[in-house]
Amino acid sequence: MPDKAHYGRPVDFLIAQVEKSVQTLAYFYVFINFAINNLTVAKQEKQPCMQHAAETGNATLGDTFCYRNHGLSKYLRYLVSMKQRRTSLKEMAEQLGVSIATVSRALRDSHEVGAELKSKTQALAKKLNYRPNQFAQSLRQKKSKVIGVVVPNLVTHYYAAVLDGIEDYASKAGYAVIAANSHEDHLREEKAVDSFIGMYVDGIIACLAQDTTDYSHFVEISDMGIPLVFFARTCLPDLFSSVTSNGDEAAKEATLHLIDTGSRRIAFIGAPQHLDMMKRRKHGYIEALRERKIEIDRSIIINGNIDFNYARETTMQMLKRDDRPDAILAFNDIITYAAFDAIKSLGLRIPDDVAIIGFTETDTSFFVTPKLSAIMDQAHLTGEKTCELLLKNIAGDKKIYKEVVPMILKIRESSDKKTVK
Repeated sequence: MPDKAHYGRPVDFLIAQVEKSVQTLAYFYVFINFAINNLTVAKQEKQPCMQHAAETGNATLGDTFCYRNHGLSKYLRYLVSMKQRRTSLKEMAEQLGVSIATVSRALRDSHEVGAELKSKTQALAKKLNYRPNQFAQSLRQKKSKVIGVVVPNLVTHYYAAVLDGIEDYASKAGYAVIAANSHEDHLREEKAVDSFIGMYVDGIIACLAQDTTDYSHFVEISDMGIPLVFFARTCLPDLFSSVTSNGDEAAKEATLHLIDTGSRRIAFIGAPQHLDMMKRRKHGYIEALRERKIEIDRSIIINGNIDFNYARETTMQMLKRDDRPDAILAFNDIITYAAFDAIKSLGLRIPDDVAIIGFTETDTSFFVTPKLSAIMDQAHLTGEKTCELLLKNIAGDKKIYKEVVPMILKIRESSDKKTVK
């Protein structure tokens, strides 16, 4: 950090310190607005005030927009209220019928793209007034020391614990973290990612929303050279590093436990089938049934939405059947507690009528009655590992890493029929 002598006049030093404090307040203000407005922060379109950057030689995120002459309130409002529309690579790609990466290469005059397509792309860019943000590129070279994190549901203990791990690791490395909640919605996820780009974060950590099947916004991130690491629910394994868990092995171990303690009709209440996490856990469940030569009944394998009311109603319908399940393996904490509530609402006993094991965290599963058997993610460790990989990418490491954090099966009262008196 420059000393007072660097600034010439004492008042210049004082101004610089005040502006540094304003920058910190700005980050905090942006975070609060993210929480209130579900990250509907619009893209920042106006050109930054370059005079201040030239005067101080400083082009950090806090200096992106000149608040020296405009006042703090205007500066903060400016950060979060830009409504002007800017054409994206994705929109151009859709109009041209090609990939985002192809559009980007055409605009860079890459030899990988033919002359005709280059001409069409450049003409469209001119028509739509598309222009890359050169200032953003210069900021990325200087580093903002900010990481953006988008998760499907900040309310659940798992994602809160992952975020805590990310923040712990990031803070030790001198990074701040801005978190966004997609609410399991791919459109909100895209807006969050787009907002992070507009804020010039150094890198992004993401866990897919349950309905995300179009990954073009992440392809665009790769093409722009912005580091990104996935955790838990992932995609595009050839482009991005990821941190996952051994959900297949954990599901198999839990299902074998249910079989070995007397259950025979074991339902699996899961998530949308396209999620890689769902595929892994379902695979482990089916492998256990096959290993014990138990018939696989597809009518009690549910690939549904991650929603409490949906999971509760689905569970109740299954339990009202004459051939109801005598055990349930639940995909995550939301589905676990929905199923738990459905069993009790029907007056059935846990575990002697219906045993249950859920993928959930230990903090809450210990305090229900009966105590819940749980497959526990090491969520905090997952967050730390994910942040570690992202910082490696930010530092220039181009390797794609695949980390696996082992899960822990904790057996309690809800699954062991042999302990029932």
